[in-house]
Amino acid sequence: MEEQIVNKVANSSLEVFDLEDFFPQETLVSIDISQWLLEGFILKEKDFRTTLKEMDWSVYQDKGIVLYCSTDAILPAWTFALVSTYLLPYAKQIIEGSTQDYILHHYIKTLNQIDYSVYLNKPLILKGCSKKAVPQSVYTLAIQKLAPFAKSIMFGEACSAVPLFKSK
Repeated sequence: MEEQIVNKVANSSLEVFDLEDFFPQETLVSIDISQWLLEGFILKEKDFRTTLKEMDWSVYQDKGIVLYCSTDAILPAWTFALVSTYLLPYAKQIIEGSTQDYILHHYIKTLNQIDYSVYLNKPLILKGCSKKAVPQSVYTLAIQKLAPFAKSIMFGEACSAVPLFKSK
């Protein structure tokens, strides 16, 4: 008689919290504002405003926007805010910084909106192997959000999880 193989992990009460599920879905576009500066360094307000007014901002519809300046230009504090006003009707989200900053901001916003009570007194696995570049700091944030609810939290995969937290 053949013995049936039982998947104990599938039959367990373990819940998997996969941060990759919350990775930004929108296309990310980086916009270097130095292209609108005189010689890439000097912001002439009148010319800058004219250039912004004449652009077709609809090409950024539903995109995630990362604004940055690739030169060492000294810019007024309002520079990125002004560009953002043109993007607001189209872009899904606008960040001044880097793509990594965008992803981190997206995770902070998303993780702050989750109802963690569904994990109350449950053993969790914070999935550690991902195909997408989930920032390390997001795992730290996730632990802070999950720990008040979870019975226990492990990191990795069910077959080789590292214990991180156990409620008292």
